Amino acid sequence: MASQSEDRFEIAFFDVETTVPTRPRQGFAILEFGSILVCPRKLVELDSYSTLVRPADLSAINSLSVRCNGITCDAVVAAPSFQDIADKVYDILHGRIWAGHNILRFDCVRIREAFAQIGRPAPEPKGTIDSLALLTQRFGRRAGNMKMATLATYFGLGQQKHRSLDDVRMNLEVLKYCATVLFLESSLPDVFTENSWVSPNAITRSCSDGKSSAKGACLNMNTQHENGQMLSSTNQRTGENHPITSLRDNNTEEVSDLVESSTARPDLFDMGPLRDEVMKELNHPDITLREIRVQESVESSPPAALGSSNGTVEFLQPDEVSIPSICASLVPLYRGSQRIKLLHKDVTLQICCRHMKLRFGINEKYFDHAGRPRLNIVGYASPSLCKVLDACDGIAQKLSMDSGSSSEWRPAVIRNEGFYNCPTVRLHIPTAVCGDIALYATEIYQKEPSGTEQRLVFTKFDASELSTLFKPGTFMDAFFSLDPYDYQQRAGIRLVAKKLILHSN
Repeated sequence: MASQSEDRFEIAFFDVETTVPTRPRQGFAILEFGSILVCPRKLVELDSYSTLVRPADLSAINSLSVRCNGITCDAVVAAPSFQDIADKVYDILHGRIWAGHNILRFDCVRIREAFAQIGRPAPEPKGTIDSLALLTQRFGRRAGNMKMATLATYFGLGQQKHRSLDDVRMNLEVLKYCATVLFLESSLPDVFTENSWVSPNAITRSCSDGKSSAKGACLNMNTQHENGQMLSSTNQRTGENHPITSLRDNNTEEVSDLVESSTARPDLFDMGPLRDEVMKELNHPDITLREIRVQESVESSPPAALGSSNGTVEFLQPDEVSIPSICASLVPLYRGSQRIKLLHKDVTLQICCRHMKLRFGINEKYFDHAGRPRLNIVGYASPSLCKVLDACDGIAQKLSMDSGSSSEWRPAVIRNEGFYNCPTVRLHIPTAVCGDIALYATEIYQKEPSGTEQRLVFTKFDASELSTLFKPGTFMDAFFSLDPYDYQQRAGIRLVAKKLILHSN
């Protein structure tokens, strides 16, 4: 008798449509499940299944949810509950390779949550293929932000319908198109990639030591999906290169981390430089790096303005912001992609908050892609600041959705359950990198009881040293920009600290 591994050779492409949470800790509720079983050798659809799902709480289907996927309360009121379809979903998914767009961060999580809510063990995959991470690395961002809707438009496949079965079929077609383009480019790289910013001739790396290798594919047989690898397999069959598996890189590192190659020749598929350029654009560090030998004290710049190469940048206090004068527009970001920019009376909106009380300082447990601690602080938000940020959220989110985004929107104001009357905001302290040197892109000042402000100049990156300055309960004047982001199905407004004045008392 054939083993289960051989019996269930199909790839299960699946997608879930959910409600959109509007309150802290509300959670997602599955409204639709759709899946197709695909032959990995011929890429033909062997079977399909889709159904609407009635959530336990119909009130969770709000107007924002309906705008995202068009699924209304009336549409699901007579639909089966997830418990009713759990056996079918389990049978489709368990022991098969799972595939989908952004499934590691979203769909897989929703499936496990749904099974946990009914007290049943969740299905486990033989391996996972996350096309968002896979295509971001192998195909590159030539199609823009790599969302399914953008990729479909790029290849002329029509509009994404945001319905489960339609989306998984579109996902398969997008993979076919991307694989075909990469195959053609690899056959005549000097011809096809002359005008392309990414080349298919990446040096492969050995699975054992990460060095360059001219050998064929080295398959990863790891069955642990929890480690975050976006493509893994326990299927030991070899000898054929399939259109989907030919997309994969030959290393076992997590593709979403976009790790740089350690080979003598650069990995031309390495997305590290792109990631750094995008993050640099998002953070907009308005500083000029220079060698700093000793600490020095300087007088602070005017309280509501910062100097830049473009002149003086104004910062408005929340009470000075006219809500009707806030608007959002799309501006170029990187190679055809766009980002949202928030404006106030046609000028970039930036905020100054006086006497903000710090709730949480820097947590050194979390790290960025370069292994440095993430420099985030959390401060209490005044009612006037909440009003401005809530308005900005609404305006930016609407433009994001109107532009075809289906990313989960994260509000700028944090309102935790039990502390709803104590809203907070997270401020990001960006890091500017020059070679091997990393410095803070935020101007940091110390305000003495006499009112004198002195700038603190740091000669090296030291999160521990910075942590001693940002202690809970400290008051500060915060000057920050509002930078909307949309990355890997998560969107929102990042508050980037440009200048922080710490009060001594």
